[in-house]
Amino acid sequence: MKDTIRLFVAAILPETLKDKLQEQLILFEHPHVRFVPRQNLHLTLYFIGNVPLSQLETIKQTIKETARRHLPFTLHFAQTEPGPKARNPRLVWARFEADNTYLELSRELAKKLSGAEPANQKVIPHITLARFRKDKPAPKDLPIVTSPHALELQIDGIALWQSELASPHPVYTVLDAYPLG
Repeated sequence: MKDTIRLFVAAILPETLKDKLQEQLILFEHPHVRFVPRQNLHLTLYFIGNVPLSQLETIKQTIKETARRHLPFTLHFAQTEPGPKARNPRLVWARFEADNTYLELSRELAKKLSGAEPANQKVIPHITLARFRKDKPAPKDLPIVTSPHALELQIDGIALWQSELASPHPVYTVLDAYPLG
């Protein structure tokens, strides 16, 4: 019997946003690019990692309490681009504008779930849309795409997700969802 579970906290995306983001992926078609399956698209707030299965209920309660302390908020789309580093990208992501509410929620989750003060690093709200194949050179000259209409992502709840490593893509399952506020 498996005694650990791989977890992360993320927002569930509305289908309409997935549609709009996937429309942009036509511009990123390349033999060295692997698109993330539609059902795996999410906006990560905190990656927990492998934890003992015995801690699952405590983790759920911590996320529920943290969600209650934060009000819903809206993220504003910036662009879809190779990232996270322009000179040495590993993926294609839909990046959102920096947002203090997102940052506060992400940092509180990190602190409560890890038991340590989170590193003072820049946390960029984003959705990973594709990854570059590790066994091939990264594609060059991929576009940066802005949306002709303002894309927004309303975050009114968060979810605990399980990640099971598999090939060619991991399998993600929402274990529980928690409203904000």
